[in-house]
Amino acid sequence: MTRETVIEVKGVYKSFKTVQAVRGVDLNIPKGQFVSILGPNGAGKTTLVEMIEGIQKPDAGEIFILGKKWKGHEIELRKVIGLSLQETYFIDKITVAETLKLFASFYSLGNKRVAEIIGMMGLEEKRKSYVVNLSGGQKQRLALGIALINSPQVLLLDEPTSGLDPNARHEIWNILFDLKKKEQTTIILTTHYLEEAEQLCDYIIIMNEGTILREGTLDLLLDNESGKKVIEFSLNIKDQFTEIPFLDAPFKIETDIQADRGRVILEQIETDLPILLNYLKSKNLRINDLVFRKQTLDDLFISLTGRRINE
Repeated sequence: MTRETVIEVKGVYKSFKTVQAVRGVDLNIPKGQFVSILGPNGAGKTTLVEMIEGIQKPDAGEIFILGKKWKGHEIELRKVIGLSLQETYFIDKITVAETLKLFASFYSLGNKRVAEIIGMMGLEEKRKSYVVNLSGGQKQRLALGIALINSPQVLLLDEPTSGLDPNARHEIWNILFDLKKKEQTTIILTTHYLEEAEQLCDYIIIMNEGTILREGTLDLLLDNESGKKVIEFSLNIKDQFTEIPFLDAPFKIETDIQADRGRVILEQIETDLPILLNYLKSKNLRINDLVFRKQTLDDLFISLTGRRINE
């Protein structure tokens, strides 16, 4: 039995002057799924999510939330959606508790829900602190708390950990892990952090230049590439990667000059590895070390786009 579709995106396009931000995107997201839209800055993730949120209107195509379009159903849909935008601006000189009470009042919710959110976000010690005195991670937890104040059926998180230090990022992750276990909320999270998508999400949508390149569970995405192996190697002459472009190589060899290492993805390790080794030998290059491993999401993104996700 298939799960109920909560979000449906059909042939959506969106442009800003000369920039085509989203180009013909189709999505079907079922109830209770935790989805990551993964891609670099400028991939179109935020624009896509803003259209799902009703902040932007598509130039073409249709978006349905719980089977309804935004036009004519704005009040109804805002009651069932929680939003955490890329940047959240608070009133500096009111406290954490007062901020949450303000947003709770929009849904006719009282102090009980505010106390629940403060506990869920781990902000008990900061409940009387002015917002201006919170750290970046604490402000993000407050923003997440606001997004959850109405117990939404659909939670949309746009880069919720961007710019945070590793400890603050993991605090947000722990909250989302708990939410994933306890709730039946459908969550869409945009991110450019590979580890965030791998650790948190049931389903990953890889997006670049306004289009969806690949989507599926992590296992499915990597299993589809299971025949490929990543070979990493170093040569025994210092700084040689600055001098050798490998333009005539039988495979695309990427070089990391800072780490003084080479990297290549091979389709058939048994037949392709000897070809690679013979090529290096023909250039009078000797391998210092060589390792091979299965592909990661990072490798998959590079193979799809020719660049790393954070470049």
